[in-house]
Amino acid sequence: ATAAAAVAQDSLLNVCMDAKHHKTQPGPEGQLYGQCVLWKDNACCTANTSIEAHQDQSYLYKFNWNHCGAMPEKCKRHFIQDTCLYECSPNLGPWIDQADNSWRKERIRDVPLCQEDCEQWWEDCQDAVTCKVNWHKGWNWTTGTNQCPKGAMCQKFKYVFPTAAALCEQIWSGSYRYTSHHRGSGRCIQMWFDPAQENPNVAVAKYYA
Repeated sequence: ATAAAAVAQDSLLNVCMDAKHHKTQPGPEGQLYGQCVLWKDNACCTANTSIEAHQDQSYLYKFNWNHCGAMPEKCKRHFIQDTCLYECSPNLGPWIDQADNSWRKERIRDVPLCQEDCEQWWEDCQDAVTCKVNWHKGWNWTTGTNQCPKGAMCQKFKYVFPTAAALCEQIWSGSYRYTSHHRGSGRCIQMWFDPAQENPNVAVAKYYA
């Protein structure tokens, strides 16, 4: 039984999800761009994907951050980091779930985010403006990019997402889970880490696998 368990555990470690832009296997990517560079030693994303992750409206998903006016840079960097984690990290295996979208077979669900990463995201975005709680669905795509649906009011994040937990858990329909675990605890996934140090999420994936 332990051998079977070990195999099952290994299948959750160092893997890429079956989604729109992911590589089939993780591996080194020397040319990763900007905030995605944290994953250059072992990545599920290509250099091209990492460049696109930084565009305001990239070909990745044609998603427009500025749907209620310009998103402040200090807020946008968290969304770029969130995209880099999603596209590049090979350490999300324990939270990969089936997805019923036309554009991807798998998604992540309930990834335990470190408290600091979630709180800082909320802190830096509280005065940014949006018209929706769940950014995965319900947009008006008639122009080829997402626009607010009819009758949806643009409001500051702090009214749409009254807490950091609300932001992290609701914005991508449950992809992340807010935790009280701290960075470096080995119990939560860090969106941000020092690229000069080892990737702390390797140990976290192992713990949950």
